[in-house]
Amino acid sequence: MRDRIEKRMAEIAVIGLGYIGLPTAIMFANAGFNVTGYEIRKDVVERINSGKAHIVEPDIDDLLRKVIESGKLRATSNPADIREKDVYIICVQTPLREDRTPNLTYLESAVETVAKAMKPGALIVIESTIPPLTTVRMAEFIEELTGLKPGRDFYMVHAPERVMPGRIFRELVYNSRILGGITPESAEIAERLYRSFVKGQVFRTKSTVSEVVKLMENTFRDVNIALANEFAYLAHQYGINVFEAIELANSHPRVKIHVPGIGVGGHCLPKDPHLLVWPARDDFGLIRLAREINDGMPLLAKDLLFEALRTINLPPEKAVVAVLGLAYKGDSDDTRNSPASAFVEAIVDDVAEVRTYDPFVEGTHGSLEEALRGADAVVIATDHTVFRSLDWETLGKLMRNRVLIDGRHVVEMPPEGFVFKGVGRGEY
Repeated sequence: MRDRIEKRMAEIAVIGLGYIGLPTAIMFANAGFNVTGYEIRKDVVERINSGKAHIVEPDIDDLLRKVIESGKLRATSNPADIREKDVYIICVQTPLREDRTPNLTYLESAVETVAKAMKPGALIVIESTIPPLTTVRMAEFIEELTGLKPGRDFYMVHAPERVMPGRIFRELVYNSRILGGITPESAEIAERLYRSFVKGQVFRTKSTVSEVVKLMENTFRDVNIALANEFAYLAHQYGINVFEAIELANSHPRVKIHVPGIGVGGHCLPKDPHLLVWPARDDFGLIRLAREINDGMPLLAKDLLFEALRTINLPPEKAVVAVLGLAYKGDSDDTRNSPASAFVEAIVDDVAEVRTYDPFVEGTHGSLEEALRGADAVVIATDHTVFRSLDWETLGKLMRNRVLIDGRHVVEMPPEGFVFKGVGRGEY
């Protein structure tokens, strides 16, 4: 196995071709490996094989086209096409159920697919974000299905992705990687594999440590965003601009407060804290409370909207509201766990009409002007760059009433003629 990896001879199968799986498959194909991407969505397979990505990411179409044309990457929905590969990299989703417990059925299905296809000596890598102890449990699951002994007859590693949409390809190369093996040899073999394109530091550890590290990273961010959001809530009570206060507080050499806003979205931050504490016997409650705070921020934005409508004597049930942005992150099409969507759900039954506009997301209004024409209020829910330089004087002329709610601090100075409120902007 080691010799095959060093000579770029290994055959790799990537299971799941989504936001992480497809870029990962492209990187290994670009490094010289023969890569087969397995994806159950047949329309996605057809699109990829035609050289067109189904996700929005800088440079992805050019990079994909290159490896498809070279023959180094092809996608399939046929499990027979991934039989007896040297390496299997699992990149499937691990969502939460409605009760906030992890749904591992996608992972278990992927592992079962691999178990049916693998040969002795294979390396299996789980890149999906998973609860602690899951890699060991999946290795035992494979042993039950195949009779192969983990660490002797096959190798298994947890290698969590650590990238940000919009910078995936750069961060896949230059970010550090954590490789958690069920045995030291598993992690060593995985390092040889990832060193084919990773230029950042590589750390080898146990699989449960790597699982916890990934969850700790996102829980750290989530908890600190919750603190910033609580500061924003207090700013409304004290009549101050929380962003001015944060800027001044961050001038302290040992303080770095995060940015508050309408909520926390994406595939990781709303989910990973729940994964971290799920297998635990006890926890102190801080992590869960932070999740409650961040999940509640769309309701704060709703309160600001209705308060603004009251100032112009317009009952919410008669208001037409335009929501700008549905993606959870600026300049992205990713709507997973988007607080913008949560905000729309929170107001849709209480207002006359909700319109949405997002230049990156399909299914919204065709233009900004179309969404604002005749609207009473506009709510900025995503920090797309294009929203930072809008001509509000011109746009305001399209509206029936001029109410502006900024949930992402993209409007530095409230435009004249608007009733303006922003999350954390307690001075208005």
